[in-house]
Amino acid sequence: MITSQMLAQHNLTKAEYQRILSVLGRQPNLTELGIFSVMWSEHCSYKSSKTHLKRLPTRGPHVLQGPGENAGIIDIGDGYAVAFKIESHNHPSFIEPYQGAATGVGGILRDIFTMGARPIAVMNSLRFGPLGQPQNRRIMEGVVAGIAGYGNCFGVPTIGGETVFEECYSQNPLVNAFALGLFKKDQIFYGQASGIGNPVIYVGSRTGRDGIHGATMASTGFDEESESKRPNVQVGDPFLEKLLLEACLEAMKTGAIVGIQDMGAAGLTCSTCEMGGRAATGIEIDLGKVPQREEGMSPYEVMLSESQERMLLVAEKGREEEIFRIFGKWQIDAVSIGKVTDDEILRVLNQGVLVAEIPNRALTDDAPVYKRPISSPVRMPHNQRPFPSPFRLNWGDVLEGFLASPNLGSKEWIYRQYDHMVRTNTIQLPSADAAVVRVKNTNKALAMSLDGNGRYCKQDPRLGAQLSVAESCRNLVCTGARSLAATNCLNFGNPENPEIMWQVSQIVDGLADACDILGTPITGGNVSFYNETLGEGIYPTPVIGMVGLIEPLSLMRGSWFIEEGHKIVLLGPMVWPRTDYSSELRLSWQSLSSLKERTGELYTTWVNQLPCPPIDLDLEVRVQKTCCQAIETGLIVSAHDCSDGGLAVAIAEMGFSHFGCTALGAEIFLPQVTDLGEVLFGEYPSRILVTVQEKDVKALQKIAAVRAVEMTLLGTVIPGVLVVRSGDAVVVEKSVVALENTWINCLGGLFDNPL
Repeated sequence: MITSQMLAQHNLTKAEYQRILSVLGRQPNLTELGIFSVMWSEHCSYKSSKTHLKRLPTRGPHVLQGPGENAGIIDIGDGYAVAFKIESHNHPSFIEPYQGAATGVGGILRDIFTMGARPIAVMNSLRFGPLGQPQNRRIMEGVVAGIAGYGNCFGVPTIGGETVFEECYSQNPLVNAFALGLFKKDQIFYGQASGIGNPVIYVGSRTGRDGIHGATMASTGFDEESESKRPNVQVGDPFLEKLLLEACLEAMKTGAIVGIQDMGAAGLTCSTCEMGGRAATGIEIDLGKVPQREEGMSPYEVMLSESQERMLLVAEKGREEEIFRIFGKWQIDAVSIGKVTDDEILRVLNQGVLVAEIPNRALTDDAPVYKRPISSPVRMPHNQRPFPSPFRLNWGDVLEGFLASPNLGSKEWIYRQYDHMVRTNTIQLPSADAAVVRVKNTNKALAMSLDGNGRYCKQDPRLGAQLSVAESCRNLVCTGARSLAATNCLNFGNPENPEIMWQVSQIVDGLADACDILGTPITGGNVSFYNETLGEGIYPTPVIGMVGLIEPLSLMRGSWFIEEGHKIVLLGPMVWPRTDYSSELRLSWQSLSSLKERTGELYTTWVNQLPCPPIDLDLEVRVQKTCCQAIETGLIVSAHDCSDGGLAVAIAEMGFSHFGCTALGAEIFLPQVTDLGEVLFGEYPSRILVTVQEKDVKALQKIAAVRAVEMTLLGTVIPGVLVVRSGDAVVVEKSVVALENTWINCLGGLFDNPL
């Protein structure tokens, strides 16, 4: 008898239970109830977001596979394609940071190689609460160690990403993992159970009790008992996954594999019904044949286990032995556990006894879809505080205070734990605008970026989403790449809150606006709801993973000064031409007093007073195309996106040492203005800092003029000092080495001196 308590434990509503009764024409047993609960969870069904996600652009000239498969695929020319995707592992990473993050990496890697691609790059977007709180430090250390532990052992480079600190992510970390793989476009595999009578083969790790109800857990918020849910968190084995990768790729080459699917969220349940659903077939399996590492596992536990490093294959009938031999060579379990049927039913036996029988469509395409109520929040007036007189402040100290912020400072403490050079494809190291890996045996390279801004999306979700897409695309352009397509991971609070669903709707529309205009279709991604603790949710945080192509390799550019004497130029507006933003951009005297303490919180104090800056997407396109053309014609020596921290921070970063080269400074000339803080630190979009040889300034001017892009000659690269003049006054004069030391030590200093 199914009770109300059992429904609550499975996160099923009474209305959903009535729907189950209608589908089955009878009461479900416990195993069937568990199957419905995971497949109808937010994590698997997207029941609250599906209606909105349909508005995203998903097609483009380079798109070979859009949403609906394990990963999106784009064509990069010359017979090559790349598969890429981003997914969240937020809830597991709060409960058990190391394994939560590690298995997040493992899961996204399987999504890539299940398509037939060899993973060649991993990135991550991380968000934590302020590091002054011991719990947040513990979570961050565990997450970083988990990412490093899995990626380094598997042998894939972790080559970039972003890390943000904000109070709303305290005990609500966001761990979004991105992976990209390379293959020939005639070697793509899909997660389909085709061919009636074909055998269904289980390969990989044996099934245990870890991860049971992981998908359901990821579809609810946190409370005081959440940390006790460690059994819901999967345990990963990167060495086994490496063997699984090689075995799968070798088996794919035989032509014996018809379809293949990762056992990720919802494990065996998800892989069986989704493979059958995509092919309009059924699958019959016998759980008695499933390799198990624990005794006495019930059908319920086997079907809902999310044990890692497992795949489900459909092979051509009569060629099973070829598959078994290959996996045996790699010492991987491979067992035929069932067959493809013609009735579109998921039929589960246990030692020949029927334990579950459910139509595939009821679990996949016909799962509940909700049009949740939407309500815009009451907009609060923005806090405005005037600047003091511009020359009462030491703007050099303000800059140094900004660079001491964990949000602006170097993330070297994090990425030095990652192996970013394994496989020897990495040609742009972490800390650049975008990561770059070469495509061996070609004259191509792939650029990747991850960007998001929860604070701006909280203030204006639609505009904030547009800004995130624009920045991610701009970061690719700075490396010499042309953006091709994107994936997204959308992180929100409780979808049952109408204001949260308003955020979802607005952000989807913002993404659609920007992706349409910038020509970057969305090939897939992930939605993560219920990111809240004790009723307090995170900022709405869409993270955009963008992929671009550099061809030829000679077009690749770095984001740093190369040589003394080069001219420093700003493409895009010095300040935004609209007054409604600039009039609100203020910094309080009180916040500046914290400079003496070097807390690293100055930047956070500053940005909390900023409104979301406007963006002109047409201008954004023109600025990016100007930069691309100037790189292609050989005018631009280096380029750097001007975003977080504004102009002054971007100039300072360009001067920092790289690859062992000496730090360089700059002499910058600004007009005498009233709001110098706004000019130095305003976070306006559609701006790129570039360096050119003096002889090429006029040629760059002509390219910018054709597209009506504002261009400002700011100054010159000089030895080791950053000097900024406003009119006749020197407003910043700092050693670049001193600034760089502040920047580098912002995290290392914290963790070298634990609380």
